[in-house]
Amino acid sequence: MNNRERPIGFFDSGVGGISVLKESLKVLPSEDFVYFGDSLNAPYGTKSVNEVKKLTFKAVDFLIEKGVKVVVIACNTATSAAIDELRKQYRDIPIIGIEPALKPAVAVSKGKSVIIMATPMTLTEKKFDKLMKLYNKEVDIIPLPCAGLVEFIENGIIEGDEIKEYLEGKLKEFRHLDVAAIVLGCTHYPFIRKELMKIVGEKTIIIDGSIGTVNQLKRQLIRNNLLNEKKTKGMVTIYSSSIDDNTIDLSYKLLKL
Repeated sequence: MNNRERPIGFFDSGVGGISVLKESLKVLPSEDFVYFGDSLNAPYGTKSVNEVKKLTFKAVDFLIEKGVKVVVIACNTATSAAIDELRKQYRDIPIIGIEPALKPAVAVSKGKSVIIMATPMTLTEKKFDKLMKLYNKEVDIIPLPCAGLVEFIENGIIEGDEIKEYLEGKLKEFRHLDVAAIVLGCTHYPFIRKELMKIVGEKTIIIDGSIGTVNQLKRQLIRNNLLNEKKTKGMVTIYSSSIDDNTIDLSYKLLKL
């Protein structure tokens, strides 16, 4: 097998990275993908930085053993905690991370507020602090830690009364503000977009970082001469650290939504 024919590796703390993988299938339909979700250790957003680093390195080792040509860290928390050290350690393979899509949110804000929903750890990391400093002079950026939301999604609860009540509780103190956009700063969160829209309405733009990450993935494949040019449709293989098959079943379900 030549390098172009090798699969692309995706990693997330659970099923969240499936939201990025879905976009990749649209942009790169000829590529094969290997996805690993560490649902056994989810959520990452409430763990220490060192714990997240250890788990992320272990996951990347797993993907490299599967023969991947590129690794996508489709997890905001893992990217914040480990991306720099990963790139130093694995110099022979492109490592692509994801970050909250503040730039496009600020671009559409027109002076109004922007809320960024993310895990507590993502919002306290230096990477996010740098991002905030880039844009918070242009617009009022409101960090909104959403502890507990990943657990809902990992259990397949992406709509209904429980999610609605959770989101309303998180957003109620901002009802008086003129919010232009909400940034989904965790790859799990796009799966609750429908319920979020019911609460904030169509006037509020909801943005996530999937498209930007996939565009960067394609650029890296082209730059490194790794783009698979076969004419047939690629395949997806999903692995999970969970002790049962329910998480893999959920992953495939979310992939088809």
